[in-house]
This record gives sequence, structure tokens and C-alpha cells, in this order.
Amino acid sequence: MPAGYLFTLTLLFAVSLASSIAQNNAPPASRKIDNYPVHDDSRQHDGIPAGKIIPGIFEQSEIFPGTTRNYWIYIPEQYKQAKPACLMVFQDGRNYINRDRGFRVPNVFDNLINKGEMPTTIGLFINPGIIPATNKNAEARYNRSFEYDSMGDRYALFLINEMIPLLKEKHGLNISNDPDDRAICGSSSGGICAFTTCWERPDAFRRVFTTVGTYVGLRGGNEYPTLIRKTEPKPIRVFLQDGKNDLNIYGGDWWMANQTMLRALQFSGYEVNHAFGEGGHNSKHGSAILPDALRWLWRDHGKIRVATHYEKCSSRAPEYLIDGEGWEVVVENGTGWYEGLACTADGTLYYTDVPNSKLYRLKPAGKPELLDGNTGRTNGLYLGPDGRLYGAAAGARQIRSWDLTTGESVIVGEGTKCNDIVVRHDGKIYYTDPQASRIRMLNPGNKTPIDVDTFERPNGIGLSADQTLLFVANFTGRFIYSYTIAGDGSLKNKQPYFHMHLPHGPETEARLDGMCTTRDGLLVASSDIGIQICDQPGRVQLILPRPPGAIRRTCYTTFGGPDRKTLYVATPEAIYKRKTKLTGVDPAKMPVKPPKPRL
Repeated sequence: MPAGYLFTLTLLFAVSLASSIAQNNAPPASRKIDNYPVHDDSRQHDGIPAGKIIPGIFEQSEIFPGTTRNYWIYIPEQYKQAKPACLMVFQDGRNYINRDRGFRVPNVFDNLINKGEMPTTIGLFINPGIIPATNKNAEARYNRSFEYDSMGDRYALFLINEMIPLLKEKHGLNISNDPDDRAICGSSSGGICAFTTCWERPDAFRRVFTTVGTYVGLRGGNEYPTLIRKTEPKPIRVFLQDGKNDLNIYGGDWWMANQTMLRALQFSGYEVNHAFGEGGHNSKHGSAILPDALRWLWRDHGKIRVATHYEKCSSRAPEYLIDGEGWEVVVENGTGWYEGLACTADGTLYYTDVPNSKLYRLKPAGKPELLDGNTGRTNGLYLGPDGRLYGAAAGARQIRSWDLTTGESVIVGEGTKCNDIVVRHDGKIYYTDPQASRIRMLNPGNKTPIDVDTFERPNGIGLSADQTLLFVANFTGRFIYSYTIAGDGSLKNKQPYFHMHLPHGPETEARLDGMCTTRDGLLVASSDIGIQICDQPGRVQLILPRPPGAIRRTCYTTFGGPDRKTLYVATPEAIYKRKTKLTGVDPAKMPVKPPKPRL
């Protein structure tokens, strides 16, 4: 018997058993109220062109190694090879392709495409992966929860890098690359998987329909409502379905979780719709509303793009950001690693290429100029009150400063490794030494550093707007620490003060790095997931995801431009900028007292 056939039988049994358990545990009333009628657009009709369904087995995944899975492709009769088709992906694919029961997706597609109520769309129906048992006394490994419930971009990459190329290359289908032409759907764990795909990669998928979605504490999905409220809105359109008799078990309350998701999406101004009923954890309500949900999801396709809506957003995004102002690439790097950023009052940007030991200057409307070709692998940069540029030359084990006119450098301190740096208005220099787990200080005129704290993996470092507090990031943890700077420059009152958000995936380090502050007292810090903006009491107010195209983490931030409202962000491979409503502190000027925060 073929492995794919065994896999299909196993999955069908598991899905049937789970559905049976959910129904048997449901209150008697919910069994009665789950009698939703079949929508007319879910039935087959004479004279309506019927799409064809092609089955397949995929066993070559590198993202989910060792897995085998069945998949099915729906190709509408209206599909023409010469024109790129839209795409809609369904998790737990076997549950959607039957024309006589369940969701009856092929019938729905046939009818809506024929009426022009959704575009010509290819359907991809994918089962979760299974790693077959190695012998008759062993059990297979069932990947469903791992693939579907996990946060992060792993499943999105599986679709983008493996399944969509399979459609194009093996099956020869012309699939549109426009994210506005792609939708995704799932139920239960498949639902949160669909949402995660859009959330992580809105550059690839922008329309999502979830039924009885598992937005609970199985693998971190319970964090979504908070992240939605705190993250810069993304261009995705969402339809949610659930019922008040949904599951309420160890991982959470599905009914409450879906309502909380709806409230969060509405709060942040998303295009969101919902259908909430009385039913339980099954497909009856979701399948009944599928045609209408798809009409809404695909409405105005080709005329109006899925977009963010700042005018409806109640988060910090409209307060801090300018609607329509996105990230712009300033400079790209093919071989180096960008780090230290510093801006002078005239808008000139200075930055380092660490491994190539180069320091560059970029004047407004100009091109990059090499200021120093041998920086000793300088990393962090900071403008001093004397008008000089200071840097942490990690490779040379020195603190250096540069004359911004001539590029000539002098040694300010030496003898220790260093990473990031700040300079107070009184001339005191603080810098981090991650390898020795030290924070060090240099007094003006003294090249010998003083250890001011022992700190595990210190990295990014910053000053409060009034320069009375020092902020130091723990690279591997989730906190940025705050110190009070004493009169003699020593540090006291150490607290794990700023509570930052961690990435989702096998790498759980926040990778907290370079930071800067605003005149209002906000801390703007780089991290693995993007830029996290914190208020004075230490709470993340807004998360700016990595700029589009950024492959690796953000590692440095500063404000520039003549008005200091342009936020510059460095990733290893590029430097980006965007105009904001925030105003950064000018480090070369006197300290600024920020307003008292809202506590």
C-alpha cells in the first residue's frame, strides 16, 4: 500500500476522531444549533464550468525534513496559462476538496469565479506533514501542531520557497507573485497557521479566512492580540469565524480568544470581518458562510488593493508614524556589516562597515564618501559635545574620535574590547565590552577605562534625553537595563527595566542592540524582530517590523535630518530611513528634560 495512501487514511481518522471528541464533549444545545444549511453557492449546478482537481504527494521538504504529505490542486476552467492566476491555500487540505460534504471548496470556487465574484484562482490544498514510523513497533511523528500552531515564519517559508515553486515548476502553473492576489484559509490550528502566514509575510499573502481559529496558548498564539495592538499595522484583510460553544481546555478558551483577536484587529484599524455564532469546534458554521466570506475577502480585487488604514487605527502608530511614509533604502552592502549610525545637525549621516574597517559620510542628497579606510573595525558611533565623532574600535581595542572635516582620528582610550558607545555632555564616555561582560567608562583626558558594572552580554547602549540614566541592552535576553548615573560617573540603581518582545522560533534571543532616544523620553531600540519603541516606564508601545527586504535583524538606530524626525535603521546588509512624527535627541546639544510619562 503506498505511503501517501496510508498517510491520508491516518489523517482522516485523526481529524474524524478529533471532531467526534469535540462534538461528544459539547453541550447538548450546541449539537442542535450546529445545523447550518448548505449555501446554494456550495452546491454543484448544471451549466457551471467545473474546475479539475489534481492530486500529488510532496516528500522533498527541506523546511520540514523527512515529512511526507498529500496535496491537491484545483484549477478552474477559466484558467489561461498566459495570464497569472490568483492563489488560495488551504491547510488540512483533504477537509476542503470534497464536492459533496464539508466546505465543498471546488463548488464554491466554480460558482463564484463564474459569477465574477472572485478572480480566477488556483486552489492549493495541503495536508500537514507526517514523518513515517521507522518500523512496525514505532509510531509516526505527526507534524500538524508543530507546523500549524507555531509562531514565526517557518510555514510561510514552506509555502513561498517550496510549495509555490512546486506549482510553477512541476505543474507548470502561472501563479501571480502579487501578494494582493494570494489568500489563505484554515480551520482550528490550520486557521492560526493561515493568519501567521499573512502576519509574517504580507509581502506574499494578504487575505486570510480562519474558522474556529486556535489563537490560544499551545505554541504562543495567545500573544497575537498584544502583538497586533503594538505592531505597526500590516496590509492584510482578515475574516474570523467562531462559536460560543467552541473548545475551552488546557490551552485556552477558543471563543474568548477569537473575540479578543477581533477586538485587537479592530483597535489597530485592520480590514476585518467576522461571523460569530453558537456552534462548537467544527466546520459546520465555517462551511456555511464560506461563499459569503470569500466574496468579502476578494471584494474589489483588481480595483482597490489591500492596505493599512491609519485613519481607523487606535494604536500608537498614527501618533508616532506618518501614514504613507515607508522605509527607503539609503545604502546597500554586499560584503560588509553596517552598524554605528550618527547624524549631525545638517543632516549628514555617518556609518561604519565593521568587518571592512571603513567609516563613511553621506551628506543630504549626496553619495557615500569614505572618511576613514582603517577604523580598527569600529562598531558603534556617537557624536560628542565637542563636535567630534566617537567610535568603539573593537578590532584595535581602542576608543577613537574623528575630526569630521579632515577625517583624522585620535586614540581616546585603549586596552579593552568594545562594541557600542555613548558620550555624555560632560565628556564622560560609556561603552560596552560583550566579551568581558563589562560596562566601562572613560573620564575626559584619561585613556584608562574604569569598570562600572559587570553585565552578561552587554551590547547596545544609550542615554536618556536628560542624560541622567544609562540604558544597556542584554543581547541574549529580553531586557534593557536602566542605571542612574551618579555624580562621579559611577552607576547605581540597576534594574531590568525595559521589557522587550522576543522573536518566535528556535532562536529565542531578542538580540537587543543599538538604541536612541526622543525628546519626549521614548527609547527606540533595535532587535531581532525590528524596532521596538518604549515609553519611559519601560513598556513597548509600538513595534516596527524589519524593513521590507531586510534578511537579518535590525542592529542600530538614530534620528537624523535637520529636524531630527528621520529615523535611520541599520541592518547588516543595508541602511534604511523613514520620516516620523517623533523628534530625536541631538547628542551634541545640552540634555533635554522629557515630560512626565503617563504611568
